[in-house]
Amino acid sequence: MPRTDAPRVGVLALQGDVREHVRALLAVGAHAVEVRRASDLDGVDGLVLPGGESTTIGRLLRVFDLLEPLRGAIVDGLPVFGSCAGMILLARDVLDGRPDQPLLGGLDVVVRRNAFGRQVDSFEAELDLAGVAGGPVRAVFIRAPWVEKVGDEVEVLGRVGDRTVAVRQDNVLATAFHPELTGDTRMHELFVDIVESAKPWKKTVEGMGRDR
Repeated sequence: MPRTDAPRVGVLALQGDVREHVRALLAVGAHAVEVRRASDLDGVDGLVLPGGESTTIGRLLRVFDLLEPLRGAIVDGLPVFGSCAGMILLARDVLDGRPDQPLLGGLDVVVRRNAFGRQVDSFEAELDLAGVAGGPVRAVFIRAPWVEKVGDEVEVLGRVGDRTVAVRQDNVLATAFHPELTGDTRMHELFVDIVESAKPWKKTVEGMGRDR
């Protein structure tokens, strides 16, 4: 049971590993809610963009009129954590993506889509991550991206070989892997800490921006 003053963290629930992220957030004591419409952003202190299919999620962001409200909220400081497809959506540019693929931005990075290969090339690895105590994190990579370029304001948290797979910029956190699939909740704990440090933030939701 989350404590009464626990942060309220949304999970974008259009496609992908929604239930797994909700379960992990509840396990670390956050209030977890599903976000499908712009009005669902009202009252959330942070947002998770789950792993899934980045082009499908991008298309559904337009269908559900969430693309611009989310872009505005991220600009205004909404803490966001993207895993796999979520990392792609948060990038400023994507290599090997569709020309019309919508992006949310928030990270000054260039990401290569499906960089580690196809579904049959999925793998797991033990990663040491900056800011995550307790030893290596077991990371699951499924048709995963990697980060090709990082801007000056981006902190690299982890690598596989020489490939960057975890980054942070201010209130925005992203991993190329799926922490929601392992039962290890340390990445979600890190994100909740970011959320709690960032409150309050000024949100811009279509037609109902307000301070909190």
